[in-house]
Amino acid sequence: MKNGAAATHPPETEKRGRKASKETRRLQLIEATIDSLAKRGYSETTMADVADGAGLSRGIVNFHFESKEKLLVATLQHMAEEYAAHWKGALAKAGPEPSARLAALVAADFDRAICSRRKLAAWCAFWGEARSRPTYQALCGSRDEMYQETVVELCSALVEAGDYPLDPRQTALALDAMLEGLWLRLMMRGDDLTRDKAHAAASTMLTTLFPRHFPRTSS
Repeated sequence: MKNGAAATHPPETEKRGRKASKETRRLQLIEATIDSLAKRGYSETTMADVADGAGLSRGIVNFHFESKEKLLVATLQHMAEEYAAHWKGALAKAGPEPSARLAALVAADFDRAICSRRKLAAWCAFWGEARSRPTYQALCGSRDEMYQETVVELCSALVEAGDYPLDPRQTALALDAMLEGLWLRLMMRGDDLTRDKAHAAASTMLTTLFPRHFPRTSS
């Protein structure tokens, strides 16, 4: 009886292996979707493109996501969660000082893991569609709100500590807009901008806003 029961129910390790395989396959399809968005744009990306990019059948894509819309929502959610985990991880390593934490946030935006041309292009594809798609607005908006409030808190702490004549919320909004603008410039690559140059430009802005906390360094 024990042998029969063992044959009927797969071992726990096998169950975990199947689950890991399913999660791995989903991630494979999501990465292929990012590649297609970067290469073809939003409207030209198809389930067939994603299947080909992942080296899988169209049936596998349909099994995991059922429709192009569900695949794209899953891709955007994955990117939003990845981005949030990245900047939160940077904060966790930065320590308690507001200046170090703000510098870490800025640097995180230009890390290769997040700031690659393919991912920037995929973000832009979603941003272009977000205006007419409430689901995209919700996913992008929750990320932006959490990030923005964190920057506001850090700017508030710096303004108070340095007695700067700045409004923390307006300053945080300007910083966020600057970072998004640098992302767009990096994606275009029209002026040969690099991640290092973009990071240096953002750091210069911190020096301009909070000179006592971010002293100007000699070049």
